[in-house]
Amino acid sequence: MTKKNKMMNEKKEKAKNPFFSAMAAYIKKYYPFLILLFFGLLVVSALYFAKVTTVETVAGFDIDNYEIGQISDRTIIADRTILPDSSDPIMIQKGEKIIKNGFPITDEDYAKLKKMSSSPKYIDYRAFANGELAIIILAIFWFLLYSTINFHRKIRLKEPLLQVILFAIVFAVTAFCLKLSFFSSSYSICIVIPATLCVVLIAILYGNLSAVLFSFILALGVLIASNWQLPTFLYVLSTSLSSAAIVHKTDKRLQLIWSGLLIAIINIAFMLLFMVVFNEKLTGLLKLFLGVFANGFLTGVLTLGLLTPLEAMLNTASVFRLMDLSNTDNPVLKQMQIQANGTYYHSMNVALLAENACREIGANALLAKVGAYFHDIGKIDQSEYFVENQANGENKLIELNPTLSASVIKSHVKKGVEKARQMHLPLAVIDIISEHHGNSVITYFYNEGKVKDDTLQPEDFSYPGNPPSTKESAIVMLADTVEAACRTLENPTAPRLEKFISTLINAKVEHKQLDNCDLTFRDLSKIKESFVHILTGQYHNRIKYQNQQDPDSEENKAEAPVKPEAPAPKVKTEAPAPKVKTEAPAPKVKK
Repeated sequence: MTKKNKMMNEKKEKAKNPFFSAMAAYIKKYYPFLILLFFGLLVVSALYFAKVTTVETVAGFDIDNYEIGQISDRTIIADRTILPDSSDPIMIQKGEKIIKNGFPITDEDYAKLKKMSSSPKYIDYRAFANGELAIIILAIFWFLLYSTINFHRKIRLKEPLLQVILFAIVFAVTAFCLKLSFFSSSYSICIVIPATLCVVLIAILYGNLSAVLFSFILALGVLIASNWQLPTFLYVLSTSLSSAAIVHKTDKRLQLIWSGLLIAIINIAFMLLFMVVFNEKLTGLLKLFLGVFANGFLTGVLTLGLLTPLEAMLNTASVFRLMDLSNTDNPVLKQMQIQANGTYYHSMNVALLAENACREIGANALLAKVGAYFHDIGKIDQSEYFVENQANGENKLIELNPTLSASVIKSHVKKGVEKARQMHLPLAVIDIISEHHGNSVITYFYNEGKVKDDTLQPEDFSYPGNPPSTKESAIVMLADTVEAACRTLENPTAPRLEKFISTLINAKVEHKQLDNCDLTFRDLSKIKESFVHILTGQYHNRIKYQNQQDPDSEENKAEAPVKPEAPAPKVKTEAPAPKVKTEAPAPKVKK
């Protein structure tokens, strides 16, 4: 019986394991985001409760649905005592029936209803729970969006943290500014809502897709905070999406000022549009237009001021920061050019290949270019051990045993990551540096080592990184491999290059170096075509001149000692002989 019970228990555990293992893996993967979601929900809920208790009354009825003389369709009982004050001398007792179902509403009843609906001391927690439920649903929707949509890059905790902070700011401004008489309408409140500023910051720091999703989340949050005012919701959504589109291709910081002006004009256009659609009275337009214009213009100005500190704190690969890093006057690149000249020009060629390949498949070309510039900065300190820097042909690694040689080669990845962190390079660029060799095996030294010791394992000759996790990182890996390998190819014609590059890419696929990125076979085909096109142009044939000689030929070697006399044709002045022989007109002398 004990054996049968054990077998039954094991079967039950196996049956339960898939669910619990999947749940455990999900929590392990997303637990930082779940913790952030919980605390973000607490903050927004606290703001909503503060808004309820200080700005408006959450009651179980809408005063606009009742009038004097109307037959009541429900019974409303006061849940607490509200004392009279100087503005309203009416007294309400806890437990008092204000109106009764089936009875007409009197003047006194209506006055008490009005006092209950306008008093911040009267809170119907069931109605508060409705708003809180909407916030919870929005938070869950937010989390599911970011956990299911493929952004083609790593989502780090700093990104949703920034979004939670910006969301809380917009929610608080919307909720508490409604208390002010000037911003009490669904249109005037739009003047102070900083939604476009928040969306523009997200668009520049994390890309257009994040900005579009955040626009919807932000607009829904404004809808809850503004007491479900539809014009405010539509205005925030429209202007936020428009702002994200405007700054999508902005690549210079000063362009943000012009973007702010364009956003300001669009703000006015949407304000006028929604006022017409909802049949609002076109009064006080000048104040509204000036307000939303100032909101849009300040979006550009404040973005310009906030962007630099945010880039430093969040360490993001924004387009402006990548443009700065793509300048080859960078001190580290200058140091590489001096100390590791071969590595420098190799990196420039890799950047050219990677940038063009990314454009072909719609990846981030600027990120790949910058990543390629810095992917081999770990070689600077020991440049003489890498073949591209050995101008005299002496390979120092030959003097070392294969294991030690492999260790020297592998170390440039770790050193590159350390140097990149010291430079505070964006995390996306550091990922490219750490992943540009993946965990592939250094086959040359592995094969050399196996000849001497059969017990050696491939892991001892593998790079310490992980396979590329993004398209840009994978393309830099392929460009690095192709650029280095094609230098050894004899007679690099287009057909030979295409065949050789296909072999190199297929090898990466077979060794599972491209399993963690989102490259498709169609992408790989376009990448290969881009590589072939660029390299064919670099290795194109030239016409050989008639007097051109091979510098390694025997005839050239024999003439090497008399090298100073190389420009001999200029010395042989006897070549134009007819001019020297002045005796030619002899018949005239004989006369």
